[in-house]
Amino acid sequence: MAGEKPSPETLRITVQSNPPQSQLDELGIKSWPKWGCSPGKYNLKFDAKQTCYLLRGKVKVYPKNPEGEVVEFGAGDLVVIPKGISCTWDVSIAVDKHYKFDSSSS
Repeated sequence: MAGEKPSPETLRITVQSNPPQSQLDELGIKSWPKWGCSPGKYNLKFDAKQTCYLLRGKVKVYPKNPEGEVVEFGAGDLVVIPKGISCTWDVSIAVDKHYKFDSSSS
């Protein structure tokens, strides 16, 4: 329904460490755009689901919602960030990642 807030369970960041190359190839990660940032703190809001694969870097994510869990990920991790999450990224090692927004997420 329009206007409903997502439940805390739907605002969970998932991290898969060192996914197999076959999975990365199937997802077509090398064709995804790249994005990077230097160390620092970044306030972010995701208006669409994002899947990203970190080539380098280390991040600790602090969700804004009180029920949210602090999540850490880094180089070699495949990360899914749900639509609607607001969080602070504390980047300790500069990030270089491939990413894709899911335009079909509602």
